[in-house]
Amino acid sequence: MVAVVKTRIRRDDEVMVIAGRDRGLRGKVIKVLPSSGRVLVSKVNMVKRHTRQSATSNGGIIEKEAPIALSNVQYFCPNCQRGVRLGVKFLEDGRKVRCCRKCGEVQDQ
Repeated sequence: MVAVVKTRIRRDDEVMVIAGRDRGLRGKVIKVLPSSGRVLVSKVNMVKRHTRQSATSNGGIIEKEAPIALSNVQYFCPNCQRGVRLGVKFLEDGRKVRCCRKCGEVQDQ
């Protein structure tokens, strides 16, 4: 049985790394992997892969992003200018939106 991790972080969110060798870096979420509890963040957790030449691509050493644990990233609030936890709020029209737990600013439009 695979445990799926529930997260409020979505693709295209800006997140801040709070643990590991890339601590303090910010980047945009490329992909969320809920089945493994990880996310791909642009320009964070870069690894080198040695690839063989094929008909479609050149061989060599390429650098690409590796998945990072969800527990090591926090949503970056543009209003607070720091990594924050996200809460949920219901608007007057009944919509459910994410909000910053520090300043209360609604993050979804």
